[in-house]
Formats: sequence, C-alpha cells, structure tokens
Amino acid sequence: MQASLRLLAVGLAVASPALASSSSSGSLAGAIKEVGDTQVSAMMMFVGNNEKVYILDKAEGNAAQVNGHPAWGAVWDINSHTATVMDVKTNVFCASGMHLPNGSFATFGGNGAITVGGNIGSQQYPGGYAAEFDDTYQDYDGRKAIRILNPCTDSDDMTSAKCQWYDDPSVLSMQKNRWYSAAEPLGDGRIALIGGFTAGGYVNRQSVENPDPATEGGAAEPTYEFFPSNGEEAKVMQFMIDTSGLNSYAHTYLMKSGKMFLQANLSSMLWDPETNQETRLQDMPGGVARVYPASGAVAMLPLTPANNYNPSVLFCGGTDMPNEAWGNYSWPFINTWEYPASTDCQRITPEPEDGSKPVYVQDDDMLEGRTMGQFIMLPTGKLVVVNGGVNGTAGYADRTLVTPTYGQMPYGMSLSSGPVGTPAEYDPNAASGSRWSNTGFATSNIPRLYHSSAILLPDASVMIAGSNPNVDVNLTTYFPTTYKAEIFYPSYFSATTRPVPTGIPSTLSYGGASFDVTIPASSYSGSSNAAAASAYLSVVRPGWTTHGMNMGQRYLQLNSTYTVNSDGSLVLHVSQMPPLPNVFQPGPAMVFAVVNGVPSNATFVIVGSGNIETQPVSDVAALPPSVTADESAKGSADSSTTGVRSSQGNGAVGLSGASLMAAVLGGFVMLALGL
Repeated sequence: MQASLRLLAVGLAVASPALASSSSSGSLAGAIKEVGDTQVSAMMMFVGNNEKVYILDKAEGNAAQVNGHPAWGAVWDINSHTATVMDVKTNVFCASGMHLPNGSFATFGGNGAITVGGNIGSQQYPGGYAAEFDDTYQDYDGRKAIRILNPCTDSDDMTSAKCQWYDDPSVLSMQKNRWYSAAEPLGDGRIALIGGFTAGGYVNRQSVENPDPATEGGAAEPTYEFFPSNGEEAKVMQFMIDTSGLNSYAHTYLMKSGKMFLQANLSSMLWDPETNQETRLQDMPGGVARVYPASGAVAMLPLTPANNYNPSVLFCGGTDMPNEAWGNYSWPFINTWEYPASTDCQRITPEPEDGSKPVYVQDDDMLEGRTMGQFIMLPTGKLVVVNGGVNGTAGYADRTLVTPTYGQMPYGMSLSSGPVGTPAEYDPNAASGSRWSNTGFATSNIPRLYHSSAILLPDASVMIAGSNPNVDVNLTTYFPTTYKAEIFYPSYFSATTRPVPTGIPSTLSYGGASFDVTIPASSYSGSSNAAAASAYLSVVRPGWTTHGMNMGQRYLQLNSTYTVNSDGSLVLHVSQMPPLPNVFQPGPAMVFAVVNGVPSNATFVIVGSGNIETQPVSDVAALPPSVTADESAKGSADSSTTGVRSSQGNGAVGLSGASLMAAVLGGFVMLALGL
C-alpha cells in the first residue's frame, strides 16, 4: 500500500459473533480452537518441519522486540503453541516465497524501508521515492532481497546462525525490485520470479486510462528472472504488460509439459520458460478477477493416477468489480466494502490430454461470496476454504474516491467487510451440485481479512493466523492487527484412532523401485479388505502462504497396490513419484497414509535429488497385484474411535463415532458511521 499513509486509530466496537466451538461430545471434528500468540502478525507462514512453522510480518511497530527493534519474524513451535521472535533485516512486506530442493525456503522481494505509520524510512534515496534504511524501525530496503532459511528443530541450537534467516541483499539479491511478485519452481528446482511492483499501492496502475501499461511511470516491473540466475538477465514478459493494473501476485502453476499456466487480471496463458513464448487461453468468464486485490481462492486440484497426474486449477470467489472501480495506486474509486464478493467457481485443465481446447468450466458456486478466501489441500484430496470477507477486496487505504476522509471510513483502513468465520469443504470428486459443505463446522470469532494466512500442519489440522488491514500496528480499529493463532480441525478429526504407517522413506525419487508401507490392524476397524482398498499415500506440499495464496501448494496421490495379511495388517506396495519432475517439483513435502478417509500424521520427505539440477528420472517399477485375505481379517481398533464424518453437499451428514455439533452461526454487525 502507499508508503505515505499514516497510522490512524479509530475506536469502534466489534459486535460479538458466535464463539468457535467443538462438539459437546468432545470430538475435534469441525472445531476451531485458539492456540496462542504469534508475536508478529502472520502475513506469511510456511511449515519448516514436524516441529516448526515460520512466520513473517511486514516491517511495523510490533510490541515484540528483537535486537533493539520491533520484530517481524517468528518461529512457532507446533507442540507447545508458542512463538519465538527472529531477526529479519529487510522489509518483507508483500514478498513472494518458495521452497528449495534441499528443504530450505526463500523469500523474494518486499518493500523499501519504512518508519512509523508506514511512512518512507529516514534514509531515503535521491528523489524520496523509497528508503534504504529507517533509523526508528531499523529495517532495510527489501525490494531486491533474497532471504534464505534452513528449518531447524529443538535438537539444533535454534539461536545459531544456521537456524536464522540469511538476509543480506549486498550479497544475495534479485536483479529487479519486486513487490507482490509471483514465484513458481521449475522441474529442475530453479524458481521463476515474475512481475510485481517497484512502488505503488492498491492496484498496479497510475490511472484508469492506464497510459503506460509496461512500467506505470516506473512503478511496475513487467519482467521475469530466475533464481539462481546462472547469469541470465531479466526479460520482459508481454503478459505482464497486457494485464497491467491487476497482475500483482499472478497465479502461476507449472504444467506437465514444463510450460507454466498464468492467470492475471481477466487473462490466462501458457508460458514457456525456456523460450518466453506465450499462448493465450480463454479469459476468465463473468469478468471475475481472482488476483490480488480481488484475491479469489485458487488451487491446483489433486494429481492422481486417475487423472494421469495432469493438472487442473480451481478458481473460486474474488470480485467482478468493473474496471473503473479499481481506481489507481492510491485507492479504489468505489466503497469496496459495500460491493459483494463473487460466489463463482471455475475449473480449467490448461493442457487437456485429449487434444481439446482448454476452456473454463463452471463449477459449483461457493456457499457464500468470498474475497481473500484461501484453499488448503487436505491429505484426503478434499480442500477447505478459510478466511476472507463477503464484501470488498484485499488492501487498505485511508479513503476512496467517494469517501474522501479517513474519519468517514466505516471499517478503518479495511477495504473489505463481513468476515467469513466458517470454513467450507470442497470435494472435487463429488457430483456437480453437491461439492460444497460446511455442516458441522464451527465459526471463529476472529476476523481474518487482509494479511491473514493459513497452512496445513503435520497432524492434518489447519493453522490459521494473521489479519491486519492496517498500514502499521493498530489495536483499536474496527479490524485490528491480529496476533492470535487458531487451529481448524477438519471432518476426519472425528476419528481419535489414526493410521500409524511404517516404512515411508525419507526421500522419494522420480520413478524407480517401489517401497512397502505397513499399516497395523490397530490403525482401523472393520473389514481389512475394505480398509486396504481405501488406503493410499498422499504427498502434500503445504506451500508458502500469504495473501490468500499458498505458493507451491500441491497434492499428489501415489500409485499403489496392497496385500492384506491374516492378522489384519495391511501392506501397501507403493510406487515412487511419477517420473515427471514438472508434476511435483523437487523439494520438501509431507506424506500421509489415508485409511477409510482418515489420515495419519505426516512423514517429512525430500522429493528428488535435493539439488537444483535436471532431476534423475527412472522407469516406474511394476507393482505386484493386490492380494486380499479371508473375510475374517479385521482391524482391531475400537470402532467408536475410527469414525469420520462424511458430507453430501449441504444436506444431512452421516456420523461414525462421536456426533458433531451443528455449525454455530455468527457474523459481524455492519456498522456505518455518520459523515
């Protein structure tokens, strides 16, 4: 947002919605629980390992201090639900991020140095357009920064340099300033960094007329580059010029062919990273924008043997605001918080294997409109959407064209209203018309709007944190800076007995010899043959979450057969990753065993060689045929502990095990201030 905006406070009371809750019987299924303080507002998060989640905030006046200045980094301990601050030197505001093949993570770009109230920092560049450093907050210019972190565990010295952020742009940096850029890895582990602002604010254009779509007076960056660059210079991407104005955080997904699907503004294309050739695809139907600040929920659907690991992408929500409403860098030209978010969902398979033309296909509407909704891939192949609002857009401002003063803004600096506190589940394999459900899900009392985040945890729950539609820390405005974290427990938490697999390797190769995973009879109840037929391993990359996105998030189901033993134990014979690095790029991932719809805890693995290189690929070994046992083979777990809720659209649900409380309805009272 605008660097010159000042922190202003407004004392408005938030109406109390229904409290987050779990079922009266004690089942966690559908519950949302507050789990502590993140110390810094969680604008960005990623899961480093089975112990730690790493959190980043923009440079701002957090009360938590580190090395004599406000902290904007922290590490969250999954087991103790406590956060420890970390030092980040450069301003990571609205950066992009991605995993590296060896399990490390990198963040790219951000904003110039700022000071109190989001103003430009004290040590400014000539012309005063940005600052190199600020004497008060002690943050450095982060627009070219590349920050690297190697996740550590409690067995390491968490205070040592090897467990801290490496953040020194004088040594490691990008070629271009990038704020709100996209990041997507290639099949060899290199990362494509695309577009972004160099300065600016609400949308990436100077005016509605948009006379300079390429650079917007020097504030837009229409190029791409790679990390590592290997000496290759940044090049112009025509798509980023053609989509000028609404192309921040472009949606990017590497395809099976090695081409990349990009979606920004209302446009879509396939891009060849090796040749810079662009193939334009169908525009987004209905004029619904999905990129920031429209901020629809977007995810790649599960990659499975059934779809031959060919990617499809799902877009839900966002807004169909007309072009003139988006305004310019400074603010929107309408009162966005009064404009309903879209309920529309569209699917596209960018590279159909039947040779047909790729087109968007209408999917089931969401249960409510959402801007800033966020899809989280679950180990079962279903998705949940969390966070967001029913009106408006992401971003913040101190006015709009029709509301000329901050004092008249009804929600402080927020450009959205109507927080959606109830998650919703989407089943991509359900019949059309019955893919969405929120039955049995609790409703949070914490608004999660601009700068909120969410990510899948190793126990298959979902961590939700952040929300800060403010230029600097503001604890008294209508939607304040938020530090409370929550955990959402999906439907399968009605089962208290979970699969306990053994034999999952620590690395997965692209093709090669299969491996065996054993699941004991104590992991499930009922027929062993039925349990084996339901069982599979899913490889889930939770991604790097910010602004309603999980950059790098992917789900792949490994091919497998099974043997059922007479004692009820199950042996899964599992193929390695398909010999297609483009389908699931090299790097860290979590592997879950799923039996009867209930996932195990995750095993962390490295997919591929661990290096940035052309990945070794082998032929896929043949799997043995599946072998069943006599029908007397049964799981030994108590059946009352293995139930999982199954839903069908928005109607009644069947319960196995503990019954669930109906979702608590709640919302925020719309408050209008007198002018």
